[in-house]
Amino acid sequence: MGTTYKCCLIFKRRFHSREAPPPDDVRALFSLHSGGGPHMGADGLRRYLHASGHEDALDDAEVDRLLDQIRLQQQGRARLPRLARPLLALDDFHRYLFSHDLNPPIRHPQVHHDMSRPLSHYFIYTGHNSYLTGNQLSSDCSDVPIIKALQRGVRVIELDMWPNSTKDDINILHGRTLTTPVSLIKCLRSIKEYAFVASPYPVIITLEDHLPADLQEKVAKMVLEVFGNILYYPDTDQPKEFPSPEELKGRVLLSTKPPKEYLEAKVGTMKEGDADLHLGKGAGDDAAWGKEVPDFHTEIKSAKKHDDDVSEHQRDDEDEDDDDDEEEQKMQPHIAPQYKHLITIRAGKPKGSLVDALKSDPDKVRRLSLSEQQLAKVAEDHGTEIVRFTQRNILRIYPKGTRVSSSNYNPFLGWVHGAQMVAFNMQGYGRALWLMHGFYKANGGCGYVKKPDFLMQTEPEVFDPREPQPVKKTLKVKVYMGDGWRMDFKQTHFDQYSPPDFYARVGIAGVPADSVMKKTKAIEDNWVPVWEEEFSFPLTVPEIALLRVEVHEYDMSEKDDFGGQTVLPVSELRPGIRAVALFDRKGNKYNHVKLLMRFEFV
Repeated sequence: MGTTYKCCLIFKRRFHSREAPPPDDVRALFSLHSGGGPHMGADGLRRYLHASGHEDALDDAEVDRLLDQIRLQQQGRARLPRLARPLLALDDFHRYLFSHDLNPPIRHPQVHHDMSRPLSHYFIYTGHNSYLTGNQLSSDCSDVPIIKALQRGVRVIELDMWPNSTKDDINILHGRTLTTPVSLIKCLRSIKEYAFVASPYPVIITLEDHLPADLQEKVAKMVLEVFGNILYYPDTDQPKEFPSPEELKGRVLLSTKPPKEYLEAKVGTMKEGDADLHLGKGAGDDAAWGKEVPDFHTEIKSAKKHDDDVSEHQRDDEDEDDDDDEEEQKMQPHIAPQYKHLITIRAGKPKGSLVDALKSDPDKVRRLSLSEQQLAKVAEDHGTEIVRFTQRNILRIYPKGTRVSSSNYNPFLGWVHGAQMVAFNMQGYGRALWLMHGFYKANGGCGYVKKPDFLMQTEPEVFDPREPQPVKKTLKVKVYMGDGWRMDFKQTHFDQYSPPDFYARVGIAGVPADSVMKKTKAIEDNWVPVWEEEFSFPLTVPEIALLRVEVHEYDMSEKDDFGGQTVLPVSELRPGIRAVALFDRKGNKYNHVKLLMRFEFV
C-alpha cells in the first residue's frame, strides 16, 4: 500500500505507507498485564485500568462491554462469537490506547467541582460582544454567534442595547460603528432556546444599556415574557453574597448598571477619525492564528510604558459601559423600577481611582469591569487588592478597543488575579482563543471552573501574583506518534509532491514562570509520524496551567502548514498513555486526527 505523487509533470514518485507498529512502551504494558502471553483477557484489562488510574471500578459486564468496543474498532472485523470476545491481541490493545472515545486524556467527564459556593468563587466562560459575526466595526450583528457560543458552553452573553431609528424598539449592535443591528427579542429567544444545551448551570446576560427609561421598561417586559420563571432576580436590592451555580441551575440572570448609575456615568465618545486609527492599529494584532500569546509580564510592562501616550479621546481603558454620549445624558432621569429590580449582578465603577474601585463593601457585592490594559496597569502595584476584591465580588475583563479584528489577549493575567469573567471575542480564532477553549474543558465542560484555594485564602495573607512561587510538581509529556491526517485531508493538502513532514509543538500556558513551548524533530514524508520524544515541564502554579499541543507540517520554502491543535487543563490530565484528539483553527474537532501521548506527574 502506498501513495503516488506527480513530479515535474512527467515522473511519478511512489511512497510506501504502512501502519506504525505499537511503541515499545505499549508493548511493555501489554506484556505486563497479559502475563507475557500473546493475548490479554478481562482480568488483564482490569489490572491495566486499575494501574492507570481509572476512576471507577468496573464489574465483569462492564469490562466485557469495553472488550467488545475495543475489538469492534478494527475496520471490517465481524462481530465475534461470545466465547471469542474476552481476548485482546497487542494490536487491539494499541488500538484501544489510541482511541480518543475510549481512552481520552481528560479525567472526570462530568461536573466534579463543588458547585455550592457563591458565583464569585468560580471562573465563568464569558463572551464579549456576543452578537458580532466578525470584526468590531463593520460586521453583521446576529443571534447565530450567540447560539454557537452557548453550544460551546459559554455562560456569559453580552448584548449592547440601543434604541432603533424610530426610538420605539431595541436593537442590538456595537454603538457608533457600521455594524448592522439585530433585534433584542430575537437574541433573547435564541438565548432561551439554547441556554442549557451544553450545561445546566446559569446563563448570565450582561447588558450594555444605552436606553431611555421607556425602552428600559420595554426590556423588562420582553425579558419577563421570554424567560418567564427561569429568570432569576434577587429579593433584595443589595445582596451581601452572590447565589451559587447549584442554586441557579437552569436559570438566566441579568447583569448591568442600575439605570440611575448609568445616567450619571462619564462622557466618553469616539471622535471622528478614531475608527480608521483603531482599525490601522488593530488589524494585524494577533488576528492570524500564527502569532504567539504574549506573557502577561510583557503586557503589564507595555501598559505601563504606553500609559502616558494615550490621548483623552483614545481611552481604550474606559469601561465600555461608561461610554455615554451627551444625548444619552439628556434622557429622562426617571428610573424604570421593574427593570432595575431584575438586575441580579449590579455593575458600576465608584468615583475615584482604580484602586478605590477595588475596595470591597462588606454590605453588598457587585461587578467591576476593567479593560485588559486597565488590569495590566493596576496589577503592576496592586495585585493583592485585585485578588482580595475578587474573593467576594465579580471582576470582568474585556478586550481593549483597538482589537477591531476581534482578536484576543492573554487570559492568564485575569485568571491569576481571580477575575471571574475574562471576556473573549468568541467569533474569531487564534492561540489566545484556543487557551480559552481548553481552560473550560475542565469540570465537565459546564462553563464554571472553581477557583483554586490559593486565590480564596485570606490567611496568613492574600495571594500575591507578583511573588515567585516554588515548583509544586513536574509534568512529563511523551509524544509517541500521530495519525488521521490521511483521512481528514486531501493527499496534496500539505505538499504537492510528497507526503507531509510533521512535527509537534508541546508546551505550557500559565504564569510566566511556567509558560514555554518545545518541539519535536520533523518526520519526513510520512502520514503517520512517529516521534517518541519526551519533555519535562516544572510547574509553579499547576492549578491553572494548560497543556498546549500543536502539529505543523514543515515547509522549506513557505510558512509551515497547520496540522491541528488542542489545549488541555493540566489539573485534569489522566496519567498514563492517552489518545489526544486535535482540533482545527476555529476549535472544531477533526474526525480522525489524533496523537498518542503519555502524561506523568513527578
